[in-house]
Amino acid sequence: MPKIIHLAQNIAPGRDDEFSWHGEQEDQGNLRGTARTLDNCDGDWQMAENRRLRLQPGVLSRAGWTVVDDTASLVLSPEGLPVPRQAAAGYRDLYFLGYGARYQQCLRDYFRLTGFPPLLPKWALGLWWSRWEKYTDDDLRGIVASFAAHGLPLSVLVIDMDWHLVENPYTNGWTGFSWNPAFFRDPPEFFQWLHGQDIHACLNLHPADGVQPHETRYAAMAAHMGIDPASMQPIPFDIADPRFIAGYFQQMLHPLEADGVDFWWMDWQQQAHTRVAGLDPLWALNHLHAGDLARDGRKRPLVFSRWGDRGAHRYPIGFSGDSYRTWATLAFEVYFTATAANDGFGWWSHDLGGFARGGHDDELYLRWVQFGCLSPIFRLHNCGDPTLDYRPWSKSAPIADAAMAAMALRRRLLPYLYTAAWKHHGGGPALCAPLYHYHLQAEEAYLCPQAYYFGASLIAAPYTQPADDSTRLSRQTLWLPEGEWFDFQSGQSYTGGRFLSVYGDFAHMPLFATAGAIIPLAGETAEEIEFLSFPGESGTGELYDDDGASMAYADNVCRKYSVNPIDFPT
Repeated sequence: MPKIIHLAQNIAPGRDDEFSWHGEQEDQGNLRGTARTLDNCDGDWQMAENRRLRLQPGVLSRAGWTVVDDTASLVLSPEGLPVPRQAAAGYRDLYFLGYGARYQQCLRDYFRLTGFPPLLPKWALGLWWSRWEKYTDDDLRGIVASFAAHGLPLSVLVIDMDWHLVENPYTNGWTGFSWNPAFFRDPPEFFQWLHGQDIHACLNLHPADGVQPHETRYAAMAAHMGIDPASMQPIPFDIADPRFIAGYFQQMLHPLEADGVDFWWMDWQQQAHTRVAGLDPLWALNHLHAGDLARDGRKRPLVFSRWGDRGAHRYPIGFSGDSYRTWATLAFEVYFTATAANDGFGWWSHDLGGFARGGHDDELYLRWVQFGCLSPIFRLHNCGDPTLDYRPWSKSAPIADAAMAAMALRRRLLPYLYTAAWKHHGGGPALCAPLYHYHLQAEEAYLCPQAYYFGASLIAAPYTQPADDSTRLSRQTLWLPEGEWFDFQSGQSYTGGRFLSVYGDFAHMPLFATAGAIIPLAGETAEEIEFLSFPGESGTGELYDDDGASMAYADNVCRKYSVNPIDFPT
């Protein structure tokens, strides 16, 4: 059977200094990757299909090698559009990654083959507010003001589907491209005000129903497509049609961006197939949206969408779907987020607090907020249930105080997070990565799914179970690698190389710094950076910074610092 086999460079010896592979050998040690969505999942149980959610194979395997079968994927035409391959029967296109005991080398080689993760805008690492609610522009101004008044200014405002006209004679209302004037009286003025607060805005899209005659820009889109606007003929969604694609962006979305929209939330594309065999419309939308946002070289490629399968690391940020409000879902998200790094996908965003289904529990809400502090993206979101309010000050003490402290810490960690994002863009580890990415020959690292590296200097293990009824303390068990470790909040020292159980009250978050770690933190003003140094014989802190939004960093317009313990007075 004809094959093309591409051999990655930098093949390294295996765990026993050797490994073998033959063409049809099955990978028994794959560490799994991620999945398209957690919709309808209670923990790892897929409720709609009554089965466990099976993560797709990742790039990493304990076998020391991985084969990526690219045979069924499309190729890009000279025009940049995905088209089927013209291949003979029996053709196979395989990529063999041989890395042995070098997981990070494997991921760097994988990025060299498929593209490196984009550098996120710095503001994407801040605090996001999202809720499925019929918000008016005045409502949103009030939300922004309430966060600022509590010393927790937002970075991103996610505006759900009711920004557009929902009631219309043509569709059920999910798809829409026209402002609802009852909710947004003057969109350019509102977004100018929002940007003046240093907040970026994202709008929700469900584009599957195409462009209907009630849309404000229907006539322009119809003319673009060669349709008589007077015919009132619906324009079907067709992501495989280059003409439609051009009109979709130029006629429908770019005018909204001119009003001030910063990026798009591809909430769902209901169709599973297109007229091009093998073309997933979700993958195509992620690919095209990310590229279009960066079309003039000013903005960084960005889309907020569900995972579009292998290679989706090129199109951050991932929306994991409508989370069940259960402890099992919170616990699974901890594992799910870190394991995605096995496929090079480092930027999952979850519905912190839970979207729907399952009773509300303030303690569960708090632990979700604390996990959000130690997640790739911090985004509160729920279904708009009028009995729910995810603003932390709506809770009673001590829940409110602990939730606000976690959100304040998230903002303090921004320099550390952005430095990790820059390293990941260059082929380094994802912000949240399994322990075995750093300790692949330690068996214990594979047995600790509730703990993960949070950047190169910290290990997080969020509480994912309710507190004991008697002690009112929560418990988490984790493995700490060899060496000395320090509780990030209390400074308590722990000897590593062992499993341990930690206990904490509502305010406590299990977060541990390695000896000698130097963590850059945001200071009191935007210009100030503080460094938190933990005891140790040696250690180095790194700080990367740039303008946080443009592509100027690609021309090395940035600042890089290395800080050593000797820089600190004794």
